[in-house]
Amino acid sequence: MNDHNSNENQVPQTVIASSEETWNEDTYAAWTSRFGNPAEAAAKLAKNPQARLFPLQPYLGEVAGKKIMNLMGSNGMKGVALGLLGAEVSIADFSEANARYAAELAEAAGVELNYIVSDVLKLPEEVLNSSYDIVFAEMGIVHYFTDLGPFMDTVNRLLASGGRFILRDFHPVTTKLISSKGSTAKVRKHKVDGDYFDTTLEEKKVSYSKYLPSAGYEPGSEVKHSVVYWRRWTLGELVTAAARSGLVICELVEEPNLSSDVYDKGIPKTFTLVAEKR
Repeated sequence: MNDHNSNENQVPQTVIASSEETWNEDTYAAWTSRFGNPAEAAAKLAKNPQARLFPLQPYLGEVAGKKIMNLMGSNGMKGVALGLLGAEVSIADFSEANARYAAELAEAAGVELNYIVSDVLKLPEEVLNSSYDIVFAEMGIVHYFTDLGPFMDTVNRLLASGGRFILRDFHPVTTKLISSKGSTAKVRKHKVDGDYFDTTLEEKKVSYSKYLPSAGYEPGSEVKHSVVYWRRWTLGELVTAAARSGLVICELVEEPNLSSDVYDKGIPKTFTLVAEKR
């Protein structure tokens, strides 16, 4: 692992391992609870695969015939949507349960999907062959890495010359600096009470935990089995890591709340970073 930040070298490996093990528990049940079984989800997806790619479409461009890698692609929804639109898609993710759901989803949708069950920082050498037209990762990805350098270096090794990297994630102003309370625009209140430059790890529930069925779980078991550790990055750290890996920054788009219930007007909620391998 590259020494881009000395603090990262002090992170216990048991912390990283526990996060990885968590993602191999219960995820199939969580996705079935949220999207239905893979056959049901595939039927819905086939009706409008473009909708599943919102708001990445402008950055992806025409995907038919393109070779695309989705890093930490989870349940395969984005990957299968891209396959339905004619792309050759691979997903890298370390969860066997995610891979199972994605494989059944792809089969039901009638598309080929190459799912690589692996830590994205330990991909097989034959995968790191500079052959991908597009590499992308989105929404709740980078905070799982305790050092951005190896992640961006992996992206560089995957991309073909002229290939594009797209990273869309939660904006650090929202995740690191501002806390919000209230469920409607009239009562929504924001408070600047965070430390934008904080580098500590945070213990969090995994994102799928809210979709887990409650039946069959012993009291307290969900808490025990649904904890991971986050490192929240600043925009400066993200852009710098991409540039240090050799990628050329094309644009950094800071985005407002894109949902229909806009309670956070004027506050950046997400960002999209686009870089290319020259």
